[in-house]
Amino acid sequence: MTADRVIAWLADLPLAWRETWESMQAAWDPMWEGLQVTAGLLAGSTLLGAALALVLAVATALGPRPVAAAARLYGAVVRGTPLLVQLFLAYFGLSQFEAVRQSPLWWLLEDATYCGLAVLSLNLAAYMAQDLRAGLLAVPLGERQAAMALGFTRWQSMRCIVLPRALRIALPALGNQAIAQLKATALVSTITVLDLTGAARQLSVASYTTDALLVAGALYATITLVIVAGVRWLERCWARVAQGR
Repeated sequence: MTADRVIAWLADLPLAWRETWESMQAAWDPMWEGLQVTAGLLAGSTLLGAALALVLAVATALGPRPVAAAARLYGAVVRGTPLLVQLFLAYFGLSQFEAVRQSPLWWLLEDATYCGLAVLSLNLAAYMAQDLRAGLLAVPLGERQAAMALGFTRWQSMRCIVLPRALRIALPALGNQAIAQLKATALVSTITVLDLTGAARQLSVASYTTDALLVAGALYATITLVIVAGVRWLERCWARVAQGR
């Protein structure tokens, strides 16, 4: 590169930066709306998935044999099929049946956002249930026996002793599932939901640049760091509680 080309490149640099900044400002509104959709999907599916996972984990680890078998079958089917296929089957496949369109669940399936939230929740529950089940089985038998010796019923022992201990054991794995769920929310853009990935893709196609995708990647990384920090904070809090501080 000659000196003249270097000087010309440096002269054009402020203009290029200004054009990039202006394009990012114009893209901020759709990106912000997409970020809100992604955050809502992440929070909603994590809460719903964790609640269902808790039921599945208790049923698998401690429930009667038929109930445990049904819970294991559910987990095997969901974990054995891709999330993208589940989204397509729920949104595009079920709508082909007249009985589904006339059912009370149609209000959930006809809206892409609600349908995506439901599928994400059901999918996450299958994975979280495995982590919670491992946590339940990792609770020492002596703690359960001590609770029974103190007069605790089985439900009281589960609620006051076993579940808190299992959650603390499974917390790192559950945090990893939340991070994986954040990335999984990007798949809802394939069923017409304008989440963060969907908004960034539209802006990139319209502008023929990757600026919006770079911003989306930075936002995903930021949310991931927030999740990691939250998990570590919970670990420190539970450690202080365990030490009686």
